[in-house]
Amino acid sequence: MPSVSFWWKPGCATNTRQIRLLEAAGCEVEVRDLLAEAWTPERLAGFLAGRPVARWFNPAAPAVKDGSVNPAAFSAESALARLVAEPLLIRRPLIELDGARTSGFDPAWLAARGVMLPDGPVPEGCSHGDAPAAYCPPPAIAS
Repeated sequence: MPSVSFWWKPGCATNTRQIRLLEAAGCEVEVRDLLAEAWTPERLAGFLAGRPVARWFNPAAPAVKDGSVNPAAFSAESALARLVAEPLLIRRPLIELDGARTSGFDPAWLAARGVMLPDGPVPEGCSHGDAPAAYCPPPAIAS
């Protein structure tokens, strides 16, 4: 049974469906809180390598959707610093499987590592579509 570490935003409906797909594929899924993790630029870079910098950002993040954060305007170094400072901006989920890491839910990436997802639609992006950011607020910051 493949063991998958899966970093999510707690309560995210899309991430919840992705976790269920991995479990249905026979994976043991260790679910971790993306927003509570102690990220460093070096550690986070291991999940993002090989993708254009703009794809490191979650297009459904409120700051991206409202235009206050423009992912195309960042260098790799400045993007990593911003993502570490504001993990809600990170494209999710982050997945680690057999030492390989990626961001986003990519069935082809999973299949190349022996994880065959059940047939059917694969959830990606925000389940709430273009609903206002207030519909799916970020979790409260613990004090």
